[in-house]
Amino acid sequence: MSQKEQFIQSINEGYNFEGKSIILGGAMLDGECQTNTLVKIPLKTINRHGLIAGATGSGKTKTLQILAEQLSENGVPVLMMDVKGDLSGIAAPSPGHKKIDERHEKIGIPFKASTSPVEFLSLSDEPGVRLRATVTEFGPVLFSKILELSDTQSGIVSVVFKYCDDNNIPLVDLKDFKKTVQYMTGEGKEEIEGEYGRMSSASTGTIIRKIIEIEQQGADRFFGEVSFEVEDLLRVDEEGKGMVSVVRLTDLQDRPKLFSTFMLQMMAEIYATFPEQGDAEKPKLVIFIDEAHLVFNEASDALQDQIEAIVKLIRSKGVGLFFVTQNPTDIPDAVLGQLGMKIQHALRAFTAKDRKAIKLAAQNYPITEFYDTDELLTKLGIGEALVTALSEKGIPSPLAHTLLRAPQSRMDILTDSEIKHIISQSEVIKKYNIEVDRESAYEILGEKIELAKEAEHQEEVKKQNEKAAKTTSRKSTKTEKSAIEKAMNSTATKQVGRTIARELTRGLLGALGVKTTRRRRRSLW
Repeated sequence: MSQKEQFIQSINEGYNFEGKSIILGGAMLDGECQTNTLVKIPLKTINRHGLIAGATGSGKTKTLQILAEQLSENGVPVLMMDVKGDLSGIAAPSPGHKKIDERHEKIGIPFKASTSPVEFLSLSDEPGVRLRATVTEFGPVLFSKILELSDTQSGIVSVVFKYCDDNNIPLVDLKDFKKTVQYMTGEGKEEIEGEYGRMSSASTGTIIRKIIEIEQQGADRFFGEVSFEVEDLLRVDEEGKGMVSVVRLTDLQDRPKLFSTFMLQMMAEIYATFPEQGDAEKPKLVIFIDEAHLVFNEASDALQDQIEAIVKLIRSKGVGLFFVTQNPTDIPDAVLGQLGMKIQHALRAFTAKDRKAIKLAAQNYPITEFYDTDELLTKLGIGEALVTALSEKGIPSPLAHTLLRAPQSRMDILTDSEIKHIISQSEVIKKYNIEVDRESAYEILGEKIELAKEAEHQEEVKKQNEKAAKTTSRKSTKTEKSAIEKAMNSTATKQVGRTIARELTRGLLGALGVKTTRRRRRSLW
């Protein structure tokens, strides 16, 4: 048997799946596509997650588009992160092209133009369904990890959530959380310390600064109501096609914390909400995270641990995750080891560091006798990739140099008017694009703070009035006393004068009386 025959047999056996599968393209050997030697992916193992990697311009985005539209066609809903703004074309059919027909002829499958049902979502001011979540829905652990807090600071966050739970105070947005911290360290300090213990002002100050940091990245628009319900990602249209939800993130490339915050909350909500599914014939939902390095580069160790945990656990909910990035080394090893399917586009070796990265990337793929993987990685053409997937029994399929099929939808972006038209047809936009600002911690505790300040003011006024009254009383008493003393002093002086005068008079009169008496007596004798 020739090498070519061995290769064709290897691919046909390795990609011969019992259940339903997606055709990615045709296998290549020595630079030529082997017609009707098809490279497929079984729907059953897509919840084992995947990687799409390759240098800029190598065709990653179109591969993502191919997978998304094929999944949708098979009734699987899709959630895509559109960081560069070039995925909207999946909502319009391909205009076709002679080169597309030639490519499909080589692969051995017909080309047909089609479209997918699309819902545009937004975290910011981009047009689309607004994505929001409340602070309460995050919970103290996830909220602390997003803020990158220490254990002590995380303990304070737990106290904030506990206090609000105990007192039925809703924590809806970031201003609610800040107002609660303000209350707990100010007017309500005695109440809190008596029930929950003391809190360091230095730690609470750090927490407030961290919140301001994510506010500056636009997180204040994400935290709030109406909360997005992840069940709305699972819709299918009248034809049975899965809804493709495109999150428009073109204005968030310089705000990675908001992007990673959203991704983590979304995955955590899905894990907490979706029931256990086990091994089903197809996934319930597939999530594509484009520019995945933005999530991991800015993530703290605690945040990465949380992401790794969710990646390991979420597959049991029937959810598949695909990370799209330039190099496999952008993904932490603990996450990379969980990715059962890998689609590797070309890598460029411009420096010694690049060559080293290519050697490391080659080690992520099954050993094959048909390719020199290190060398082939630098020679892949646009629309070509190395592919390996998990079989239905969990066994890695042979590594296949694949000529990828063309997208059935438009490879260019939609115009603004086309996007507006799709948004106007949305069934859920009225549900979420409303401003709701119900009474929550900000209003409830704000009122308590004002009442406390008013009570404190009234108490201060009362003290001042009492002090003023005492001062007036003392002055009145002193004045009265002074008058009495003056009067008494005046009377005493007069009395003393009279006494002295009387005594003097008595003395004088007494003496005179004695003399007079004596004279009278002498004259009588």
